[in-house]
Amino acid sequence: MPNARPIPWSMILRQTHTVVGMVIAPSILMFAVTGGLQIFRLQESHPGYTPAPLIEKLGRVHQDQVFAMRPPRPPRPETARPAGAAAPQEAGKPATPLSKSLLQWFFVVVAVGLFLSTLLGVWMGVTMGRLKIVARWALLAGTVIPVAILLIP
Repeated sequence: MPNARPIPWSMILRQTHTVVGMVIAPSILMFAVTGGLQIFRLQESHPGYTPAPLIEKLGRVHQDQVFAMRPPRPPRPETARPAGAAAPQEAGKPATPLSKSLLQWFFVVVAVGLFLSTLLGVWMGVTMGRLKIVARWALLAGTVIPVAILLIP
């Protein structure tokens, strides 16, 4: 019986990881950015703030998987307050508890870390190893496929 070489599973796993990572990397980058913006609801209009149209559209892709702006909401009717009811807070938004603020900023750091780590993985995938050309095609496919799907009416 000839001496058969064992299947190099670690190499197969590493190559599969590279190709799959290149296909999903553009979506991970988009979700890291839009998720980071959504932590502070920057994709939504607030009194005194209107998001850039691209940020609003990318927020819709993140939440609803459509690249369209949300139709404007009709204004709320003013309702009379009962006598003795406290006036709504006029000085902007209510105070945010410290724990919520800390958690929001922690998640912003996580989103930035995810973005940078994914960029580093993309750079490694397209510049190192045996599968540079395959990795570049997989990255292109991972960019073009979701954009093409979003363009389907």
